[in-house]
Amino acid sequence: MTQSQHLLVEKIRAAGVVGAGGAGFPTHVKMNAKADTVLINGASCEPLLCADIHLMETCGQDIIKGLGLVMDAVGAPGAMIGIKAKHEHTLAILEKLLADPILTEKRRISIFKMKDFYPGGDEHVLVNEATGRIVPQGGIPLEVGVVVSNAESMFNIAKAWDGKPVTHRTLNVAGEVVRPIVVRVPVGTPVSHVLKLAGGMKRPDCRVIDGGPMMGRVLDNPTAAYVSKTTSGLIVLPREHNVIQGKIADIERLMRVTRLACCQCSLCTDLCPRNQLGHNLQPHLIMRSLALPGDHPVREQALLCSECGICEKWACPMGLSPREVNRAIKQQLKIRPSEVGGANLARHPYTDFRRVPVKRLLGRLDLLQYDVHPAPMADPADPDQVGLYLGRHIGAPAKPVVAKGEVVTLGQVVGEIPEKALGARVHSSVQGRVIAVDSEKILVKKEKVNV
Repeated sequence: MTQSQHLLVEKIRAAGVVGAGGAGFPTHVKMNAKADTVLINGASCEPLLCADIHLMETCGQDIIKGLGLVMDAVGAPGAMIGIKAKHEHTLAILEKLLADPILTEKRRISIFKMKDFYPGGDEHVLVNEATGRIVPQGGIPLEVGVVVSNAESMFNIAKAWDGKPVTHRTLNVAGEVVRPIVVRVPVGTPVSHVLKLAGGMKRPDCRVIDGGPMMGRVLDNPTAAYVSKTTSGLIVLPREHNVIQGKIADIERLMRVTRLACCQCSLCTDLCPRNQLGHNLQPHLIMRSLALPGDHPVREQALLCSECGICEKWACPMGLSPREVNRAIKQQLKIRPSEVGGANLARHPYTDFRRVPVKRLLGRLDLLQYDVHPAPMADPADPDQVGLYLGRHIGAPAKPVVAKGEVVTLGQVVGEIPEKALGARVHSSVQGRVIAVDSEKILVKKEKVNV
């Protein structure tokens, strides 16, 4: 590791940067490597989510700065910004910024214009589209010489270089709210506060999804939930909406229905994005295995599932849920994806004809009426208190280093990475006083205090 790379890795680690567009993989680990290509995931993959697009429009200089830092650290001679061609205004802004040799320091950075399909932001799919390389099943892009980070992560890397920890998050609110918004809020802002910024719910019987309609999760109790570093959006939909019903369905009932109704048409496999890359993932066989006695070996393929939801929301003519079945199986298995049988790593010749257009997917999900891209809110969010999750990232939860009653400042470390563990630091996003600490989160009440 070079001295400059070591310095960047330490700054990113100190700032608590995690993958802001997915499961929250600690970014300092990803940067401790060598690669020939750095790829910004600006696909804004999930339908209705648009925060990354607005961030690239308003903070493009910071994102390009972060990209340059990563290129230098991993020794990459080239980089790409992956963004859908439909975002013409954003593209124009980025192209103008990249034409500035002072900003780019003459690095070789290009824009990869993507088609508007789902899941274009799946990093395995994006790497293949942009570079032609295929990430091994159960593997990561680094195995083919590519570092992938989303736009907000690159923004946070730039800030980390300047000594600023992750204390805020850009997200959008869509669906059954009075006014859809894009807003930047302190990490830990109560979901109820964000919904108030959007004018509140139009209907009292709505449920709230943290994330997008395909891969997001329904919050059990929005009044007790908080924005995390990985909260890219909040989607508000009526309880009876098909997207909500699919997410709150009882898994045991889904298993029983699968055993009775799966007709083995194999459409879930034919349209699976990972199968299209040659990965040994065949959802229809996993579904069939539920009717067989014992733990059939084919179920191990579920570990390769990205849980994009194409199989259940688009492919299955019976209205079954291969994704939910895969998720349940993954929770039961104790082996790594790389231990699953080999694969023919070749892109399927029909891949381009099996893409799922986002507009058609929105129509299928009955979400077209919510597909708007509002202007960012000018006024910053100002919550009375924040709830700082200790474990909403891949790896071990952070260990609290503050106690109830203590005064904390903006940016102060309140959760530390456990010794010799994979994890990420947690920082206070407000100045105030700690009012509660438990194994899940730290509550800080905002107040003016003498420090």
